[in-house]
Amino acid sequence: MGPRSIGIGMIGYQFMGKAHSHAYRDLPFYFGQDPYPAMKAIAGRDGRRVAEAAQRMGWDSYETDWRVLLERADIDVIDICTPNASHAEIAIAAAEAGKHILCEKPLALNASEAWTVLEAVRKAGVIHMICHNYRFAPAVLLAKKLITEGKLGRIYHLRATYLQDWLADPFAPYSWRMSKAVSGSGAHGDLASHSVDLARFLLGEIRAVSGLLPRFVSERPDPDGNPVQVDVDDASIFMAEFACGAAGTFEATRYAGGNRNGNRFEINGERGSLRWDMEKMNQLEVYFADDPAEVQGFRSVSCTENCHPYGGTYWPAGHIIGYEHTFIHVMHELVQGIERRVNPEPNFGDGLRNQLVLDAVEESSTTRQWVDVQDVEGMILSGSSEDK
Repeated sequence: MGPRSIGIGMIGYQFMGKAHSHAYRDLPFYFGQDPYPAMKAIAGRDGRRVAEAAQRMGWDSYETDWRVLLERADIDVIDICTPNASHAEIAIAAAEAGKHILCEKPLALNASEAWTVLEAVRKAGVIHMICHNYRFAPAVLLAKKLITEGKLGRIYHLRATYLQDWLADPFAPYSWRMSKAVSGSGAHGDLASHSVDLARFLLGEIRAVSGLLPRFVSERPDPDGNPVQVDVDDASIFMAEFACGAAGTFEATRYAGGNRNGNRFEINGERGSLRWDMEKMNQLEVYFADDPAEVQGFRSVSCTENCHPYGGTYWPAGHIIGYEHTFIHVMHELVQGIERRVNPEPNFGDGLRNQLVLDAVEESSTTRQWVDVQDVEGMILSGSSEDK
C-alpha cells in the first residue's frame, strides 16, 4: 500500500506558483515515502491564463475564485502564492475552513496582521508553514549543524546581504512590488525578510535594530508610459543585536548592479567562520582557527556527500542540486508535518517573529533611533488585547 495522498489547492501561478508546482510534481520521485501531494486545483482571476497554467504545470483543475478551493472536500492544503496584501485574508479564511496552509513570505504586510494570522491558525489547529526555502539548502543546514555543535564557539558577527539589480535602471517599469498597499515594503520585505529568517535560524532571536530604508527613485512608468508613484523602500540597511550577544549587519537592495540573486552571509566565531552564497548554493566555505598554520584559511566544502543534509536523496557526490530543490525540501517538511500532526519550521510563528524585526527596522528608520524588537511585540500584543 502506497503513501496516502494530500490534496493541494494553490492560489497564484506566477514565479512562486511555478516553483511550488514543480516541487509538488517532483516530491514523490525523490521522497517516495512521503504522503503523496495530489495537485487538485489551482486558482487565479484570469480564466484563460489560469487554465493554461493548470494544464502546463500539471494541476487537475482550476478555479477563478480562490474561495471555491476552501469549499472543496478533496483539498487538504491551501498554498498561497499571491501578492503580499492578500496573504492574511486567504490564510485566515483557509484556517477557518480547516485547511492546512503553506504561505509564501512575508506572512503579512506588518506584524499586527501577522499576529492575527497566527492566532487564526492556532485557534483552528491546522498545520502551517511559511516558505523560506533558503533554510533548506544543504549548505545552510550544514552551517546550522556546525554552529549548533559549537564548532565556531562563541559567535561574534553575522554579515548578511541580499543584492539584486533588476531595478538599477531608473526607467524600469512599475510593478506591484513598488506599491506599499500591495507589497507592504520594497527590498525590505522582499529580500531582507529572507536574510532575517536565515539569521534567526542560524543564530537565534534578534533583540534590537537600527536601520535605514532609502528610496532612490520616486516614480516609474506603467506599461503605457505614464508615471506612477513609488512608495516603498529601494534598499534596507540595518544593524542588529542578537540575544546571543552577536552583532549583525544586513543589507538588501535591488540596485546593486551585477548582482542577480546575491543572497549571502558570513558568520565569524571565536573558533572559526562560515560563508555562503546562494549563487553557489551547494558550497559552504569554512574556516577553523585550530587548523595548522600552513593550511589556514577558508576552504570550500561541496555539500553533496551522503553525510550532508538531503545528500543521499539525489545524485552521487559532486553532482549538484539547484534552486528548485530547496522547494522540494519545503514540501517534504510540509507533508511530513501534516502526517505527524506537528508544525514544521519555519511556520507562522517564525513569520511573525521575522515581521517583528522588519517592523522594528521600519520604526528605527523613521525615528532614527535603536528599536527593541520586544517593544514592537509588546505594542502588537497590547493592541490585540484592547481589540478583544
